[in-house]
Amino acid sequence: MGTMNTPPSDDSVPQSWSAPTPPEGERPAREPAFNAPWPAVAVAVVILGGYLAQTLFPRGSLEDAFAFSPAQLAAGGWPTLITAIFLHGGWPHAAMNAAFGLAFGTPVARFFGGKATGALLFFAFYLATGVLSNLGYAAFHWGQAGALVGASGAVSGLMGAAARLIGGQGQPGRMFSPAVIGMGGSWILINLLTGVFGASLLPGTGGAGVAWEAHVAGFAAGVLLISPFAWLARE
Repeated sequence: MGTMNTPPSDDSVPQSWSAPTPPEGERPAREPAFNAPWPAVAVAVVILGGYLAQTLFPRGSLEDAFAFSPAQLAAGGWPTLITAIFLHGGWPHAAMNAAFGLAFGTPVARFFGGKATGALLFFAFYLATGVLSNLGYAAFHWGQAGALVGASGAVSGLMGAAARLIGGQGQPGRMFSPAVIGMGGSWILINLLTGVFGASLLPGTGGAGVAWEAHVAGFAAGVLLISPFAWLARE
């Protein structure tokens, strides 16, 4: 066991020392424990709050009216391209999309900024990728009556945009940067395996089918759309 030396008793030797307190205006700002941009937080809140509101209605009533299906689209039911984004199949489904929406929405929301115009562009981007993901699903299942609900396609769009921003160090990088190829390849592989082996590979599905086509289409939409939306942000 080591021993502790006893300091000399000379009054000129301080017994303890602390750094001087800087003036009030020079103190470093304290980093907040949670600093996600409010538009990204709003996406997570809307997903969870939307499903909470959904549970207040008879089970299946909102899905019958507002879920998306290629058959409804063929019959002119285009509003369901948007309404289906705000419905979910259960709490695990909603919680998973909220978590991923917060994670991947954070770099995208920071890119657009927290002012009104930036937030508007962020939400428009989110909805646009969600709509395109549903259209991608319809392209594979045209005329079929199977219903689709959830924000997974829109969240995949945020993932694609985040990959471009990571590759460009905060700005839209190359379309096929290592970040885009890595994240996109992993996401496509997971979804293809899900399509082959079933929904048990993804948490939060509750055994329901997974629209992997919408996920892949949403990611591709996010990769492509971040460039024109960045142009709108600059203008």
